[in-house]
Amino acid sequence: MTQKYYEDFDIGFNFKTLSITVTETHVVNWAGLTMDFYPLHMDSEYCAKTVFKERIAHGPLIFGMAVGMVGLAKVEGSSIIAWMGVDKMRMLAPVKFGDTITVHVEVVERKETSKPSQGLQTWRYTIKNQRDEAVMVLDMKFLMHRKVANA
Repeated sequence: MTQKYYEDFDIGFNFKTLSITVTETHVVNWAGLTMDFYPLHMDSEYCAKTVFKERIAHGPLIFGMAVGMVGLAKVEGSSIIAWMGVDKMRMLAPVKFGDTITVHVEVVERKETSKPSQGLQTWRYTIKNQRDEAVMVLDMKFLMHRKVANA
């Protein structure tokens, strides 16, 4: 993995991931792993009577897929020391079976820490469907290696 550092990611740096189509298999496997068998995800007859009219994917599944998709992009190199959490997560629209999602990432904040070898960054993930509609947005917080201390 390419060595990268906190300093390699200025505010405004952005990229997008490859896309993936969300399938019934994803949803059923997620339900089995998490024990989340809520009818909105599993019961077609129940869903037909809802505003969605059909089954939709779990929000946490979409979050998990987004994390994996960004990781597979390998843009961060080996700069990340630790994931510090997520803020401002919002589900903006349903993800239906057959929707194709892509993660758009932008660095929105950088903070120094008391350790010169480390810095904090916030990367905004905007997950969009095939119609370029935002379906989820969240701010990922990362503790990162600094170049200055390693020079």
